[in-house]
Amino acid sequence: MRTLVIGDIHGGLKGLIELLEIAKVNSDDHLVFLGDYVDGWSESAQVIQYLIELSKTNACVFIKGNHDVWCEQWLASGVDNDVWLDHGGAGTIESYSGFSKDEKAAHLDFFEAMPLFHIDDNKRLFVHAGFTSMHGAEKEIDVRNFYFDRTLWEMALTMDKRIKKDSEIYPNRLKHYSEIYIGHTPTINYHKTKPMQAMNVWNIDTGAAFTGPVSAVDIDTKDVYQSDKLMDLYPNEKGRNKK
Repeated sequence: MRTLVIGDIHGGLKGLIELLEIAKVNSDDHLVFLGDYVDGWSESAQVIQYLIELSKTNACVFIKGNHDVWCEQWLASGVDNDVWLDHGGAGTIESYSGFSKDEKAAHLDFFEAMPLFHIDDNKRLFVHAGFTSMHGAEKEIDVRNFYFDRTLWEMALTMDKRIKKDSEIYPNRLKHYSEIYIGHTPTINYHKTKPMQAMNVWNIDTGAAFTGPVSAVDIDTKDVYQSDKLMDLYPNEKGRNKK
């Protein structure tokens, strides 16, 4: 039995399917998804449908990301916003063109059921972006930080290899958890195409929305699995690449 944590997908169903095949995922595997299932490539609605079906065969946790919040709001109200449309939302709306009212309602239920974070029995935290409370995610006041915050990752990068865990100045935010798994901030921003670790924080977003692959990490062995780059799997699309 394995637990795999899977980074941002952004409408790249081909990448997700390829990743699960490469990792040889079977029904015994537990899967934790870090959010941002939509907005980017052309199969956002199809990704959601695939994940709903996957949850019938595997134990899954689906964390909610900021793009999922936007899509959920649109499914609930039919109202979009310019920020979402400019960050992949237009393509997501188009991907729903063949879906019935009942199917969209089922997807809305799926989004609404997503937790903002998950903590396992070994005090490992899974969250899309981060949190700011020095008392831990459970004490976070502004829930938007769970899917927008980047300061957790920036702090971990800045302090990595400089401070030991038993140091008096080790950040209180990090002391609550044995490990923290996040997405949201693409590792390609740091010229890395594989998941990155800084202090006890693992970043699994390898830039699938842009030029990178969909990635997964076995949380026990730290084995890394990756699809091909999404830009290669969707050669006639731009994803969220502007050029």
